[in-house]
Amino acid sequence: MRIDLHTHSTASDGTDTPAELVRNAAAAGLDVVALTDHDTVAGHAEAAAALPAGLTLVTGAELSCRLNGISLHMLAYLFDPAEPELARERELVRDDRVPRAQAMVGKLRDLGVPISWEQVLRIAGDGSVGRPHIAEAMVEEGVVETVSDAFTEEWIAGDGRAYVSKHELDPFDALRLIKGAGGVAVFAHPLAAKRGQCVPESAIADLAAAGLDGVEADHADHDPRTRERLHGLAADLGLLATGSSDYHGSRKPLALGDFTTAPDVYAEIAARGSGATPVTG
Repeated sequence: MRIDLHTHSTASDGTDTPAELVRNAAAAGLDVVALTDHDTVAGHAEAAAALPAGLTLVTGAELSCRLNGISLHMLAYLFDPAEPELARERELVRDDRVPRAQAMVGKLRDLGVPISWEQVLRIAGDGSVGRPHIAEAMVEEGVVETVSDAFTEEWIAGDGRAYVSKHELDPFDALRLIKGAGGVAVFAHPLAAKRGQCVPESAIADLAAAGLDGVEADHADHDPRTRERLHGLAADLGLLATGSSDYHGSRKPLALGDFTTAPDVYAEIAARGSGATPVTG
């Protein structure tokens, strides 16, 4: 089985519609794919309706969190999307995205970057506006070569000149909410230093003690040594170790199935999730 548990669609900052994403996942030879858009479940229904025969869809979301000033992401799988407390927090994060993105555009313009809010909205389309849409506008204007090039200290990385913070969950609160909605929690790309400052491993241990289910060990932003370290850390802490592509369509140079999750780990995630069940085409 080939299992990819971290992908994005146009419901947040990917370039494939949810229907296109599941069709592309099947074409890439995947058996299981998780749709984990940022702070939203808006793409789940479309993805499920378009699911090709033989492909299993795991519903999820990537929740924006912050611990001691450090941004981190929590992958939530198989939770009840209607559970009110978690739904309310997702809405708060989404509602903060527009003023935050507007403020970042303003900062960039003050730095001489000739992008406009209308341009960013056009790029975002029906998705939840975020930094990748701003980065793509910068690419359009020739300010940077690639979307990834915008995520630096010079521009819109977490410590960048044009960065603006947004409403984010405390990760311990996120764990409580995910568990309360019957979900499974996996720390996304926890040691991806190229994205900015990472929480210390002691914080991962604290999260494990608070109910964290796993860590995303195999990811494009982890070098081989870091992947090995995370697999060892997961074993030490009794955590599941997952792997996934973090696919965003054409917005990032990542292919579906670039990294995958072991079948036994996926089976454990499916067994632990009680708020929703995987959907099979």
